[in-house]
Amino acid sequence: MLRNTLVGFGVLILAIIAGAYLVPSDVHVERTVAINAPPEAIFPYINDYRAFNQWSPWADRDPDAVYEFSGPPAGVGATMSWSGNDQVGTGTQQITASTFPSHLETSLDFDDQGVATAFFDLTPTDEGTDVTWGFDTDMGMNPIARYMGLMMDSWVGADYEQGLMNLRDLVEDQTSVPRDPDGTPMDPATMQPAAPSGEDGAMPDEEKPASKK
Repeated sequence: MLRNTLVGFGVLILAIIAGAYLVPSDVHVERTVAINAPPEAIFPYINDYRAFNQWSPWADRDPDAVYEFSGPPAGVGATMSWSGNDQVGTGTQQITASTFPSHLETSLDFDDQGVATAFFDLTPTDEGTDVTWGFDTDMGMNPIARYMGLMMDSWVGADYEQGLMNLRDLVEDQTSVPRDPDGTPMDPATMQPAAPSGEDGAMPDEEKPASKK
């Protein structure tokens, strides 16, 4: 009786392991949200990691997490590393492609948790912009990891949905003028601080501080 039980248990384990290799190793997740703003007003918030925690779905999970920035402040080569609690983990992400104001790609390294890539697509619409945040990774040959891959859409997808809603709320609370994380108006064509546009070189009227009486 015991022998038959052990044999049956062994067959079950082998079936579970074999079944894992029928599960695709590639995982793709993406979510889209409509934002009532032009792409030029949205792109600076994803192209500059210094702005990331203004809308990140993970920022509130560990207020004490440590972030380090290297490389250029924005665009290709910009890099952010983080170290936090179990909900945030540790890792590094770097912008690998940046096409203003429509597309951005990043590489992600989660240390011993693996690597992945992510992307943003900004598509203009009559109402504003559809912003898609996507994620791709390969779960490899580990059978447990492959089964976990089946749950990535709900796990990562929920975070991406929250992040995109945070981004929507942040951008729609701002003006249509793109700004850097410090609030400085940016030139959409160069994504550098905008030069004063007044004829005399002064700050444009809409950017002037209110006069004190």
